[in-house]
Amino acid sequence: MINWVYDCPPIDHANCGGFHLMLERFHVPVADRVYVKQEKMRAATETVFRKMGLTEDDATLSADVLMLSDLRGCETHGVSNMLREYVNGYNEGNIIAQPEITTLRESPTTATMDGGGGLGLHTAPVAMNVAIEKAKKHGMASVSMRNSRHLGMAAYHAVMALGHDMIGLCMTGGGGSVGKSGMVPTFGTESRLGTNPIAWAAPADKMPPFVFDVATTQVAGNKLRLAERIGAKLEPGWITDADGIPIMEPTELPPRGKYKMLPFGGTRENGSHKGYGFASVVYILCQTLAGSGWDAPSGGGHHFMVYNIDAFTDVAKFKSDMDDFLEGLANTKPAPGHDEVVYAGLPEARETEERIKNGIPYHREVIDWFHSISGELDLGIQLP
Repeated sequence: MINWVYDCPPIDHANCGGFHLMLERFHVPVADRVYVKQEKMRAATETVFRKMGLTEDDATLSADVLMLSDLRGCETHGVSNMLREYVNGYNEGNIIAQPEITTLRESPTTATMDGGGGLGLHTAPVAMNVAIEKAKKHGMASVSMRNSRHLGMAAYHAVMALGHDMIGLCMTGGGGSVGKSGMVPTFGTESRLGTNPIAWAAPADKMPPFVFDVATTQVAGNKLRLAERIGAKLEPGWITDADGIPIMEPTELPPRGKYKMLPFGGTRENGSHKGYGFASVVYILCQTLAGSGWDAPSGGGHHFMVYNIDAFTDVAKFKSDMDDFLEGLANTKPAPGHDEVVYAGLPEARETEERIKNGIPYHREVIDWFHSISGELDLGIQLP
């Protein structure tokens, strides 16, 4: 499991400002918040995974991925949105509880692996660990994994490299028949790509590490589900109508199949060809390079890269230089109307510290779901 959130340097709360890592519209309304200590939610989540047939170790690891998402404030990929989807996947036979993970092709610095149809929360760390071990010997490594299922928060797997004084990269995605509400190519009317996120993680010394995790769509797909739960409107240029025409005014989320997602940039005039291009790169590395066909399951392919810092430069100097770089970004004079400038990973580190101390704010509907599934499966879960 990852311990980096506990090992981060203390955060200077006097300079925290008012920055939030998610737009205000995605926050759980105050009246609907139920605070749960992460230890209690972790135990409940492990219980659900074990009931689905996972081994003790895989249940613990899978819960860790979801809990790190929630601690960082990445609620789109945490317990709220994803656990019920996984339960449905297990019950429908779309996810294998105890997969056989195999290596299909290998060289000293590369590998192609098959995830056996298992959940990416616990299959992807296997591939990332292979990349890390190869990078220890050879300076760099790259691993592709096919036939896996949903990865969870991509940053989790990239961050695995930090404890080894390495830079980590993780991406996941699909293409082909990704569903009626996937990403449309620029000027397209049909979905051809997934949200295809990319995550990078680089260590520092005294500053919280740089951790950048983004979808290649205008907005992460799970944020749409989150917006739907709390009744928030979507911004102009986030989605299209059923014909692929960008919706350029605030809108409620249409029913599934009645909209499609836009690449980041939104419209061609605002650079949607860039998001479309990045999503295509992710598809090539996660699917084509792994030997998957055009219609492989969306999200079924992952790709990992690791850079051993010591193979390139002195580790202590790198971390000191990273501190200088990150402090320089954080000390940038803010524009009028803004409290501060941050970098990717800084607000999440602050949020993690806050949530470890005070609990994670879940929507009461999420707590109701836990009680419902607990009664249905006789799990004995009581929250908060």
